[in-house]
Amino acid sequence: MARVISNPVGLHRFRPSFRTPQAPHQLLKTPLHSETTTRKFRSLARCQTNPDPTETSSTEKEVNGSFNSPQDTSASADNGPPEFPNKNINKQIAVVSTLAAVGLFLSARLDLGVSLNDLSAAALPYEEALSNGKPTVVEFYADWCEVCRELAPEVYKVEQQFKDRVNFVMLNVDNTKWEQELDEFGVEGIPHFVFLDRAGNEEGNVVGKLPRQYLLENVDALARGEASIPHARVVGQYSSAEARKVHQVVDPRSHS
Repeated sequence: MARVISNPVGLHRFRPSFRTPQAPHQLLKTPLHSETTTRKFRSLARCQTNPDPTETSSTEKEVNGSFNSPQDTSASADNGPPEFPNKNINKQIAVVSTLAAVGLFLSARLDLGVSLNDLSAAALPYEEALSNGKPTVVEFYADWCEVCRELAPEVYKVEQQFKDRVNFVMLNVDNTKWEQELDEFGVEGIPHFVFLDRAGNEEGNVVGKLPRQYLLENVDALARGEASIPHARVVGQYSSAEARKVHQVVDPRSHS
């Protein structure tokens, strides 16, 4: 007994506890957490239901500013160029275009209107051409020759330019009257152009489809009395003379 009483430290170790039991820490925080969340929701609701008037006004200004008022639109339209061109200018352009198209059409029709028959009717008889002292261009052709028909307008233009100084003769290869001339000038393809000087001597020949410049320069050399022509032996696209349709001459005086 004396040993127990004389040891006060041991009694202090076994000090009794009179505390009442408390709930866990998490259970005490739950009501506070829910109350805080509710307050946050209430504050957000107050922000949405009662917006700041300054923000609303600024937003409305931005929206209104993105659209021009009728007065601003009219002012910008008056200051800028017209949306549509002048009707009078459109009419003038249409008239000019129409006249140009008509002119091109008529010029094409005039060129296409010249046929081989027209050239043959205006041509000089072969015998007369050899005796009048002028240089001569002889064209061997046929009515069925497509190249001959195509070159007719070009030949006509050259003929009109030099008809006062140069003879132009048309000889139809289908006419048996010109068999000797076909052999003499070695006609194998048509159109075949023969260039004769003032004495009737051959200076050269051009066969087939070629630029008009070839014919023009040769005829010009003949008209000026030059000793030679620039294009003496030139061959282009032509129709074969072997396909000619020989027929009897109805009128012996015919030169075609």
